[in-house]
Amino acid sequence: MTFTLYMVRHGQTLLNSYNRLQGWCDSPLTTKGLNDAQSAGKHLAQIKFDHAFHSDTTRATRTCQFILAQNKHSSTLAPQELKYFREQSFGYFEGNDAAQTWLMVGALHGCRTYNDILEKYGLGMTRDLLHETDPFKDAEDDATYWARLDAGFDYLRTHIPEGANVLLVSHSITIRSIVDRFAKDLGADRLGPKNGAVTKLIVSKDDVKVEYYNHYLDNETY
Repeated sequence: MTFTLYMVRHGQTLLNSYNRLQGWCDSPLTTKGLNDAQSAGKHLAQIKFDHAFHSDTTRATRTCQFILAQNKHSSTLAPQELKYFREQSFGYFEGNDAAQTWLMVGALHGCRTYNDILEKYGLGMTRDLLHETDPFKDAEDDATYWARLDAGFDYLRTHIPEGANVLLVSHSITIRSIVDRFAKDLGADRLGPKNGAVTKLIVSKDDVKVEYYNHYLDNETY
């Protein structure tokens, strides 16, 4: 069993533009965010999608609608909500200034920025450190986060037929973490995907192969 999964990061949102953490909370697409969604739609316009999914956030739903509306073969396809591929939960820190939050999280570990934490500990540990710092312990730790994503892949493997093309609109750290796990050499731990960027995965029964990551330019392959 093998199918192709096109993962797209949603368009820029209001909280993105203010550099605020946005996991399970939501905010509307900005004008740039609408353009990001349109750009992704243009890049994927010739792909015939058999299934389409988005997370349960407005930003992912709207981006998915814009992509499908431009598609030459799948414009009438009805997308489905798939909660498994939400962004990670930032718990108490949802909506907080990102730089301030990561300074608070990293200060006791010799780190001052998110990139400092990533360089020293990696993506997984950023979740564990955030969970430890959260006074309510609502931020997802790494094990909880991956249990959710693995359940999502199990769902897709169960419901998607051989050879299908699947659109999935998701989120920055979710896409970034998947690529870091299955294709560490692509450097997703150091650079997240742009808003509206496309990442192509080949999903089989026991593995995920990354065909490309973070494509958003007109001259790139889709």
